[in-house]
Amino acid sequence: MRINSLRLQLLAWVVLPLAGLATINLWTSQRNALATADLVADRMLVGSARAIAEQVAMVDGVLDATVPPAAIEMFDTGDRDSVYYRVETAGGRLLTGYPDLPEAPQHASVEAAYRDHQLRLLTLGHAVIGAGNDSPISVTVGVTLAGHDAMVKQLWFSAFAQQLALVAIAGVFVLLGLRRGLAPLIRLRDAVRSPNRSDLDPVEVPGAQSEIRPLIDALNAYMERVRAQMAAQRRFIANAAHQLRTPLALLSTQASYALRESAADARQEALVALQASSGKLARLAEQLLTLSRAEPGSRRPRADRIDLAEAARHVLETLAPTAIDRKIDLGLEEAGPVPVIGDGTMLREMIVNLVDNALRYSRAEGSVTVKLAAIDGEAVLTVADDGPGIPADERDHVFERFYRIAGSTEEGSGLGLAIVREVVENAGGRVTLGDGAAGGLLVEVRLPLA
Repeated sequence: MRINSLRLQLLAWVVLPLAGLATINLWTSQRNALATADLVADRMLVGSARAIAEQVAMVDGVLDATVPPAAIEMFDTGDRDSVYYRVETAGGRLLTGYPDLPEAPQHASVEAAYRDHQLRLLTLGHAVIGAGNDSPISVTVGVTLAGHDAMVKQLWFSAFAQQLALVAIAGVFVLLGLRRGLAPLIRLRDAVRSPNRSDLDPVEVPGAQSEIRPLIDALNAYMERVRAQMAAQRRFIANAAHQLRTPLALLSTQASYALRESAADARQEALVALQASSGKLARLAEQLLTLSRAEPGSRRPRADRIDLAEAARHVLETLAPTAIDRKIDLGLEEAGPVPVIGDGTMLREMIVNLVDNALRYSRAEGSVTVKLAAIDGEAVLTVADDGPGIPADERDHVFERFYRIAGSTEEGSGLGLAIVREVVENAGGRVTLGDGAAGGLLVEVRLPLA
């Protein structure tokens, strides 16, 4: 299950590895506890066997084996262990104890089953003075494992309690640290969601750590871009409203004039003018819509493979009637496909605006030439006319929306080149203005080849 809480994720990354290490430590603690209990049991067996062996002596020429109570009582740890022993001579003669007690190697402990019990046994050899061939004697002592197992459990549970307490304390300190460490993020959230924030001013979070500061800076940079986009939209709406108000007022005036005229010729003239004005208004609305779609983020990016040469041919076929009406020589020079990647609709609209501007500003019976070529990994599109051109000091401004050169006699919205720049930049290219060979304007567009 995925954890969506950053606090819980960080806690898990700290506590879970610590719990894993504690588990490994508990396993080693269990091994250590077992080794400790084995050592203690073996030392007690050695002590018991030595106490018994030291009491064996020659009494009136007879080997006497008396088991001292201390040798048995040292195993009385409260766990009710049973103690078994056997004392025998070097020849194997039993002196005292349990004759069927299992054998054990000298000075090494073993575990064996005896009388339905598991015993830990140890055998100790001991020389007896005057015993002759009966010396050395061997003393075997065995004890049940109740005390041994109880010691293992006690040692292991003690280690377990310590490890559990360590993990719990670490978890508490991690939570306290996370609460303090994540406090700047909480303050950032509260600052962004505050109902008192009615604008997009930069957010400041005092005491923010260096790891959080880039997030705050990125958020402030994003809000700065949003502010800029909102300001551009407000300017665009204001300019669009201003641009639409004049042709709408003109349409209303022309319609009123046509309604007042009783003469057929005057009314026909007013209706023709009304139709021309409505066409210009429709073109302005179309350009406004195109410009809004060309803005970054206004629509889903498209990556169509477009042949600019074919797109240019279609555009010139569409605008050919306009060129014929003005007796303008509209030509296309291309040597083959020029593929690019981008939004096909917007790229064709870019060519439409370039050619339409060239036709609009070219002199009657002039020429407009569109050239396409692939040069050095770039698609190069040029549109040249023989119109008045654009002064060098105005060329940076004509790409602004609704900008028109002072004294221009041609009607237009001032949006054509603004649309061209938006489309070209969105496609990763660039557009420049220069002087045409015939003295007019030369527009050059460069786009990456597909």
